[in-house]
Amino acid sequence: MNATLTFPGNGSFSSDAAILVRSADELRKALRAARERAVTVDLSALNRMLRLDGPRRLIELQAAATWPALQEHGLAVALQGTIADAVSANVPGPDGTPIVSHVEAITLVTPDGDVRRADRHANADLFALAIGGHGLFGVLYSVTLRLDSLARSLQRAEEPVVVEMGESPQAGTARSVEFLVPPERLDSILACFRRIVAERRIAVQRITVCRLLPERETFLCWATREWAQVTVHYCMRPTLGACAHAAEVERLLLDFVLAAGGSFRIGAAPQASLAQLKRCYPQLGDLVLQKKRLDPAERLQNAWYRRIAAQPRAA
Repeated sequence: MNATLTFPGNGSFSSDAAILVRSADELRKALRAARERAVTVDLSALNRMLRLDGPRRLIELQAAATWPALQEHGLAVALQGTIADAVSANVPGPDGTPIVSHVEAITLVTPDGDVRRADRHANADLFALAIGGHGLFGVLYSVTLRLDSLARSLQRAEEPVVVEMGESPQAGTARSVEFLVPPERLDSILACFRRIVAERRIAVQRITVCRLLPERETFLCWATREWAQVTVHYCMRPTLGACAHAAEVERLLLDFVLAAGGSFRIGAAPQASLAQLKRCYPQLGDLVLQKKRLDPAERLQNAWYRRIAAQPRAA
């Protein structure tokens, strides 16, 4: 059975039906309960600091802690969501370097309910799979962060470049779509974006561009080179037809980006086709094998993993 795992703030669970966990042992018991039935685990109480190692400049935070918790240590890290959200997706840090660079160690509970600690030396394969693994290889209990590394990242951080599109604000639903673009192709891709959104009558408010830097530590690595992260912010009417039209335009933009040598972060492109997923992430077949090795019952899943695992070659 699948285990449905819920972080605070997404409103996708009923608190009466959820199992509230406050410790690693309670989380371990909840995952073991998922062997028999589907469960919803409320991790919102896992929001404390567990350890501060002053001499080594390390801090261990529970998974549902948020980034403002670092402010009392002089670090104003402006990332959204929880610590575990960022680590599970290996999001870009303040200077565009993926968050794995600032992680010393993780503690997670495996799908079988075992508590495992992993770093670059102990359980290194699990460390590489879980960071950026989108929760497929276990439920994060805590993350140990490198304070000095985060401080240097903040010092190197640059403000994103904002390209105003001149559209008047419109009533409707705000939406955004993100792409990874080769910096040397940025100008031509932005020109194409302008043409496509004008032809398709998409009300784009602005486009933001950020510099992202590479890493080579995670298994499901999206930061394979330096990228320009291009985010298109637009508005659409809250109708089914408008939603379908927006999805069509997003797919068209993604097709153009990939043809120009670009890519996407796997958790940030729900419109990507199966062929596009495999094109940008050729390691997906091996990821499925690792998943079935560590989680034979496939208790922990997400939408894109189900699409990949359903393929005969992956099976």
